[in-house]
Amino acid sequence: MVDPRGPRFSAAVTSVVLTVVLLTANGWLLLAQTVVFLTGAVIGVRRAPYGVLYRTLVQPRLGPPAELEDDQPPRFAQAVGAVFGVLGTVGFLADVPALGYVATAFAFVAAFLNATIGFCLGCQIYLAIRSVKGAQA
Repeated sequence: MVDPRGPRFSAAVTSVVLTVVLLTANGWLLLAQTVVFLTGAVIGVRRAPYGVLYRTLVQPRLGPPAELEDDQPPRFAQAVGAVFGVLGTVGFLADVPALGYVATAFAFVAAFLNATIGFCLGCQIYLAIRSVKGAQA
């Protein structure tokens, strides 16, 4: 279970990082962001770098959350971000900038939606997949 404000904070930081990537076509910075995505997907959003920043620097100033949410949808969203991050990194580092820009833009839009209006696209995909699997069972 996670404080839902944590993934939203992480999405805001991610949006800033991805904006810099889009402005500079820096594949190495995108690779670093992809490692952050992978960390969140594998060990959980609370223990990923931006989650640690949130818990140590931001959350103590906010007080306890009104509710907690399951960490599986945000972890799935991080995995989706990692896929786009890998594609974008390959694009920028292999001198295929169109791939780099398109993949980074998709990741940016998803992060920006979460940061600004709290809509987690990857989480919604996760829930849709679960509902389809549940309907098939």
